Amino acid sequence: MNKTMTPPNKLCVSGYKRFGRIFPLSALSVALAACGGGIGGANQDPDPVIQDIPIAYVKRPLLADEDNNLLSLDARAPLDFLPGGVLYLRSQASPSAPERDISSQAFQGAEYLNDEGQLLYDVRDVDVSSDGSKIVFAMRAPVIEDADEDEQPTWNIWEYDVASRSLERVIASDNVAEAGHDIGPHYLPDGRIVFASTRQRQSQAILLDEGKPQFEALNEDRRDPALALHVISPDTDEITQITFNQSSDLDPFVAQNGKIVFTRWDNMGGNNSMNLYQVNPDGTGLEYLYGRHSHDTGSSNEAVQFLKPVELEDGRIMVSLRPYQSSRYGGALVAIDVENFTEHDQPTYENRGLLTNGQSRLTPNDVSTDDDVQTLAGTFNSAYPMLDGTGRLLVSWSQCRLVDSDNDIVPCTKDRLEDSDYQAAAPLYGLWIYNAADGTQLPVVIPTEFTLYTDAVVLQNRTRPDFIPDGDGLDADLGDAGYGVVHIRSVYDIDGVDTTPAGVSAMADPVQTSADDRPARFLRVVKAVSMPDDDIIDVPGTAFGASAGQLMREILGYVPIEPDGSVKFAVPANVAFAVSIVDKSGKRSSPRHQNWLQVRPGETMECVGCHTANSELPHGRPGAQAPSINVGAATTGQPFPNTAPALFTDMGETMAETYARINGLRYLNPDIVFDDEWTDANITAKAESFSYAYADLAGSAPITSACASPKDAKCRVVINYETHIHPLWGKNRQVLDDDGTTVLADNTCNTCHGLTDAMTMVQVPAAQLDLGDGPSTDQADHFKSYRELLFNDAEQELIEGVLVDRQVPVLDNEGNPVFETNGDGDLILDDDGNPIPVTTTVAVNRSMTPQGAVASTRFFAPFQTGGSHEGWLDPVELKLISEWLDIGAQYYNNPFDVPQD
Repeated sequence: MNKTMTPPNKLCVSGYKRFGRIFPLSALSVALAACGGGIGGANQDPDPVIQDIPIAYVKRPLLADEDNNLLSLDARAPLDFLPGGVLYLRSQASPSAPERDISSQAFQGAEYLNDEGQLLYDVRDVDVSSDGSKIVFAMRAPVIEDADEDEQPTWNIWEYDVASRSLERVIASDNVAEAGHDIGPHYLPDGRIVFASTRQRQSQAILLDEGKPQFEALNEDRRDPALALHVISPDTDEITQITFNQSSDLDPFVAQNGKIVFTRWDNMGGNNSMNLYQVNPDGTGLEYLYGRHSHDTGSSNEAVQFLKPVELEDGRIMVSLRPYQSSRYGGALVAIDVENFTEHDQPTYENRGLLTNGQSRLTPNDVSTDDDVQTLAGTFNSAYPMLDGTGRLLVSWSQCRLVDSDNDIVPCTKDRLEDSDYQAAAPLYGLWIYNAADGTQLPVVIPTEFTLYTDAVVLQNRTRPDFIPDGDGLDADLGDAGYGVVHIRSVYDIDGVDTTPAGVSAMADPVQTSADDRPARFLRVVKAVSMPDDDIIDVPGTAFGASAGQLMREILGYVPIEPDGSVKFAVPANVAFAVSIVDKSGKRSSPRHQNWLQVRPGETMECVGCHTANSELPHGRPGAQAPSINVGAATTGQPFPNTAPALFTDMGETMAETYARINGLRYLNPDIVFDDEWTDANITAKAESFSYAYADLAGSAPITSACASPKDAKCRVVINYETHIHPLWGKNRQVLDDDGTTVLADNTCNTCHGLTDAMTMVQVPAAQLDLGDGPSTDQADHFKSYRELLFNDAEQELIEGVLVDRQVPVLDNEGNPVFETNGDGDLILDDDGNPIPVTTTVAVNRSMTPQGAVASTRFFAPFQTGGSHEGWLDPVELKLISEWLDIGAQYYNNPFDVPQD
């Protein structure tokens, strides 16, 4: 049942940056003995097995605003500053062991104190070296009074040496340390540290290559800077960015197999969820791990996220299962069998039909993930394995508590939870040793009212994770040129199913399937555009056009898809990109790819095929998905059936692999170019060559200067509506007689689709579509042609030389006209005593949609073979319009092209 907190009384924590929902905080304190409840074992004797194990943890005031309202934290805002956190160390995991402040020594001096003489900094994300000798964590210095936000301290990574009791910032240089926010540190096996950072080291270098200023790109919700994973060597301060997601990558840890597991915020297009991924320490081998279709596993199928992952002793991944926002600062603990599952109900391909559930709770009773609902099991803030062979956890746990009608705090019971006279009390987190096997627990740090214990870790010697060396198997020459490689075995492979009509071998045979009959002709590679904040440049919502769902996009180029559906090509490294399948005319024929891919310099990324958005079958993870439907060449030294003899195979090769081995790797081309390189002309005629080249456009080509050089990784296609699309409507398309003067026809778009005819007389635009020049009266930031194409409108008619919206009578459900009435329901009559009919405008549907060219049939149909406008736009122009629609029909695709006031 839903509960609300009681009114606040006496706690206040200020200086926070930004929070979500706010609930009132209970003001009443109560001794732990009076509370009761819980998951068992609160009065057990100390366990001698764990008594000598040191622990570290963060202690902070319970979070409230200046009005004592309990704050709601948002997992999508990990940089929020919550002053008052302090890191403590206990030499024993025992309630009687003294705690020692080990973080405040970083801020010795009166200059760190606020006006009330308080030292209010913040600590989070604690990790321990594999030998238990060092602690690494993120810490942010106190607020600088009267300083602007951009002058405030950033989150930094700090390291504490237990033996020497010394504390040092990992990045010694103030300038380097303050160049970005650094959180979520974790030790790699070789002593380096992986962490999440807004410094975006390699991404900012790419910005310079693109002729843009360096800046911290925002998340795709455009509120806070995005965090990418970086690796630092403390000995050299060398920092390398290893992930390139456009929203934040968070909470990395190193699994025993040496891979980095982390939570990724997938926030592209209609996707908005936090899932588990893994990557090698050098950034190669990025792959999806778990969670995309498992977010309905919260209480009552509530949407939950997979946060704070850590590996258990049995190899499963433990996560905190909770919604984005939480005012109770906790959720449920679940263990995920990532070795054998990609979703909670989806085993890997090898385990299909054998296993049923990859996600299991670690508590005997259900823990609510609903922020407004409590259960008898209480709630967990964090957990860390004891690493002593027992499977036990060091947990931050709050029992379930309620406030009765007398304003007294009482423990939860089933009856009280169902009684509206009882309201939720503030959480009371302490630290406990929790045994998931039997649900018992032992107290380690007794909870205290208005105090929150978080990020508890165990300083236990453990097996060091496997070491994965950097650069293993990379192509150095390709990497030096700024490229990696993508190899897709077949785009016709959808979740392990051959989607070709007669099989991929028939599709690959030019005698059985001509080039024109192959639906997949080219692969378009689309790049994310980094979005700056308002301090860099003002990017209003109108800059994105009819929909901001795709933000801004650039096109890296096109590459032919080989007859068997395979493709192997060089792609710029260290950028976030997505791919689309394109037909012969340049229209996207596949759904939009809704998560970002990446390759590191010199890396080859292997893909089996494609995946539909709603399918839960394993994908994006080698070894977990179905084998490829494209088995490749049947022999060595022979061509594929009916193909050119020069393209001889090695057994098992795809056509793309064969082509690359003999002719060299394909590189992306900003133009669509086709030459039939596969058909054996001695057996059947080759298909006709064609190209859609930007050089053939009469107007400005949407390509950067780098595209003039072959194989330049900095080449970009940047399409802005005003510069590249709108001029098409005014391009002279007159058809002249043989004398070169007499106009036989005028197919110029805005001649018919304009407000005046050739004699400058007012006209109703053809098809109610005005493609004339000038700003829109509906939105001055847009040309009216853009609004006419992409927004619904009202039909117009010409009355006495004036264009007005056409009005038609409103009819009731029985088809009778509706008349105007007054407040009493009586008819309103005109001067002649007649009732006044209610009228309305006639809607004109938009002819284009940001969903893409294939969905914009109303616009393209007249230009098809046999259409009323056949041949009026040439194939290059239609291809330009198609690709612009396919990437989102944005008004601008470069934030620095947006005019500033």
